[in-house]
Amino acid sequence: MRKEYDFSKGKRGAIIPAKGKTRITMYLDDEVFDEFRERAETTGVGYQTLINEALKKYIQSPTEE
Repeated sequence: MRKEYDFSKGKRGAIIPAKGKTRITMYLDDEVFDEFRERAETTGVGYQTLINEALKKYIQSPTEE
C-alpha cells in the first residue's frame, strides 16, 4: 500500500450507479411496515421488494372515476 493517496479527483457516491432504482427515505405507518416485514419473513422475499411490487401493482391498476 502507498503511504499517501490522491483523492483530489475523487467523486462521492456509489462506484457503480444502480440503474432503474432510486434510493429514498420514506415514512410509513407502523402497521403498514409491520405487515410488509411479516410477509417478507413468511415468503422469504425482502420487505422493500414487496413494497415496490405493491406500488407497481397500484400504479398499473385502472383508476376509478
